[in-house]
Amino acid sequence: MSTNVPFLDLAAQQAEILDEVLPVWRAQLESAAFMGGPEVAAFEREYAQYIGVEHVIGVSNGTDALELAYRAVGVGPGDEVIMPANTFIATAEAVSRAGAVPVFVDVDEEHLLIDPAAIEAAITPRTKVIAPVHLFGQTAPVELIAPIAAKHDLVVIEDAAQSQGASGVAGRAGALARVAATSFYPGKNLGAAGDAGAVMTNDSEIAHFVRNIAAHGSSVKYVHDRIGVNARLDAVQAPVLRAKLRRLDGWNSARRAAADRYDALLAVVEGVRRPTVRPGNKDVWHLYVIRLEDRDRVAAELTEAGIGVGIHYPTPVHLTEAYAGLGYRRGQFPVAEAAADRILSLPMFPHLTQAQQETVVQGVARSVRP
Repeated sequence: MSTNVPFLDLAAQQAEILDEVLPVWRAQLESAAFMGGPEVAAFEREYAQYIGVEHVIGVSNGTDALELAYRAVGVGPGDEVIMPANTFIATAEAVSRAGAVPVFVDVDEEHLLIDPAAIEAAITPRTKVIAPVHLFGQTAPVELIAPIAAKHDLVVIEDAAQSQGASGVAGRAGALARVAATSFYPGKNLGAAGDAGAVMTNDSEIAHFVRNIAAHGSSVKYVHDRIGVNARLDAVQAPVLRAKLRRLDGWNSARRAAADRYDALLAVVEGVRRPTVRPGNKDVWHLYVIRLEDRDRVAAELTEAGIGVGIHYPTPVHLTEAYAGLGYRRGQFPVAEAAADRILSLPMFPHLTQAQQETVVQGVARSVRP
């Protein structure tokens, strides 16, 4: 019998902002102001103020944001970028699109974030960037990575796609390094009504480069300074992002409350390893990821019962077919590989109710066999 607890309820978010967004969309349709304009500028200004940086450049999606961030610091053919094996493929894909090579390292056992102890051994004369990923809603240990980068004259670029509103000991995600990139894919804590992303920085030269290259290498119409791409933020996304940004702290607080409820409900369920928060982090719980044996069977039974679940991610990037040419083998990054076999993401969104969570945990308890 289906119990129908969705993994993610975007309709509830859209319903909350509908009355604010529709008049702006109507005005945009009437004026045909689809590219740039006051709404995009206002969102960039408001998000910059929110995370505490000088510049936010809205772009077409998170993968483009990463590529533009890499290219802005000079990443190109022959260069290497160090990143965790436990991430979405876009972190690596953007490196490849810039003509460089992703270099993977393992993650820490407790939080599944990039392990600073693994970074130094991966550095070569070709290394240009270290790219920590703020995963599942909490920040990577940038404060431990920064001294390593400084020692080797490397740039740190944050992949902040899962961390809007999160913070660490050194500040808010997106403002912890020279440059950062984020995604506003609809399912993110701050999500658009389609694809969108941004690059964040305090460096005015990087900001100018990103804005220029994202518009065909042009800052003045039909004057092209370099070969660029078409990666501008659609104006119709800006009012959605502005409306959701005004609610983001409240929605993140609701996610934290939901995480606390999961912790309490799952505490008595044997065989489930609950997620933990790094000391000094303020987690925004983009995902609530448990670990358990026989994950695939449990996931199938929950799905059959109408409970939405996800796996983030079932295959570490170094073992995907896309990167088979790099020559990595199973066993090189044992923590990331073991986690990939055991992780299960439970429903998590701001409008998740206690009753829905009780249903989820009851389903987990029925399926888990310690």
